[in-house]
Amino acid sequence: MKTKVHVYLKPGVLDVQGKAIEGALHDLGWGDVANVRVGKTIEFEVAGADRVKAEAEAKAMADKLLANTVIESYRVEIV
Repeated sequence: MKTKVHVYLKPGVLDVQGKAIEGALHDLGWGDVANVRVGKTIEFEVAGADRVKAEAEAKAMADKLLANTVIESYRVEIV
């Protein structure tokens, strides 16, 4: 099953990359843009047809490796 894990910094954690992008957008004339946050998406295939199992495995992967759960949150999407 095609799986996507979307990882984002938790609210309140300073997003330096987001601030840099926000500043650049302002410099380019999009001054009404605010609160830019940057994340990452990790895509992979999980063998089998059991959607519930694939989601559980993806969450375990995110907890153990794909996200730093101290400062990041994540969302699993099975497509």
